[in-house]
Amino acid sequence: MPSDLGSAHPARHWHALPDGRIQCDVCPRECRLGDGQRGLCFVRARQGDALVLTTYGRSSGFCIDPIEKKPLAHFLPGTPVLSFGTAGCNLTCKFCQNWDISKSRDVDTLAEEASPEAIAMAARAHDCRSVAFTYNDPTIFLEYAIDAAIACRAHGLKAVSVSAGYISPKAREELYRVIDAANIDLKGFTEEFYARICSGQLGAVKDTLEYLVKETTVWTEITTLLIPDLNDSDAEIDAETRWIADRLGVDVPLHFTAFHPDWKMLDRPPTPPATLRRARDIALKNGLRYVYVGNVHDEEGDSTYCRGCGARLIGRDWYEITAWHLSDDGRCEKCGTRCAGVFDGPPGDWGRKRRGVSMSRYAA
Repeated sequence: MPSDLGSAHPARHWHALPDGRIQCDVCPRECRLGDGQRGLCFVRARQGDALVLTTYGRSSGFCIDPIEKKPLAHFLPGTPVLSFGTAGCNLTCKFCQNWDISKSRDVDTLAEEASPEAIAMAARAHDCRSVAFTYNDPTIFLEYAIDAAIACRAHGLKAVSVSAGYISPKAREELYRVIDAANIDLKGFTEEFYARICSGQLGAVKDTLEYLVKETTVWTEITTLLIPDLNDSDAEIDAETRWIADRLGVDVPLHFTAFHPDWKMLDRPPTPPATLRRARDIALKNGLRYVYVGNVHDEEGDSTYCRGCGARLIGRDWYEITAWHLSDDGRCEKCGTRCAGVFDGPPGDWGRKRRGVSMSRYAA
């Protein structure tokens, strides 16, 4: 990225310190910066006596995905979502599956330019129901994400945040005021895992989850990537799922997904499908009603079941919807029990397609 920060956008959530530095307050990391320094995320930087965002209006690319890929299983199923991210991240997860974007220090990663209004126009033009801030964490491009979400709402579109939930309370309140659905990565369930593998704090992520579920109307789902011999023990899965049931409620969907060797964890084996099924069984025994497996082929683990009569409500094969037994307002056709989620008429038929979008025609 250019060292002069010439295209930088004013950032929010910072304050001056007595020693002359300024502190970024967007996340619990609280980076303290001298002139010209960048935070760990690399995209929030000090310029003169202020904090700026260096990636506003620039993206690593735009793509139309199935909403199930976020993953969101109970939010407008079957519909297409316009997805994009920027560069950088405020965690250092050694297993990062999007490391080429989240760890990028190269301006060439940000190949697409798009205003918030252009993003909304592109989503409408491609018949998307929502726009997702994903691939890297919207926490670090908060100003861009908020403006894009506001533009989308003006066009009748929903806004989706795919995030690690590592965000400070005031920034969290501002961001999620304009977000309709979120998937939060709960990366493990011990402070030791977060400190050693992610350079973060579990407590901050738990706070975000409780805030979203208890204090907002944001539809919230959770993803945990299970890594062999790091966060996949029965005891840790039991503790996590009991906490979700007790503190968030049994209707919050949970996705267990398979790890594949990447970035700084090339020595670890992929997650066996049996581990995901074992985790799902533990979660169901602890009372969670909607538990899924991901990154493996498992139609049973991908499908949604009625909490009342046990009937299959939504059949899925990867990202394809193969069966639908819900009324337009999300009730079981067999027994009438309401399925938790955001449903609006019949499901979409986008399926597993993935389509790149060029933003040049939507430029303001």
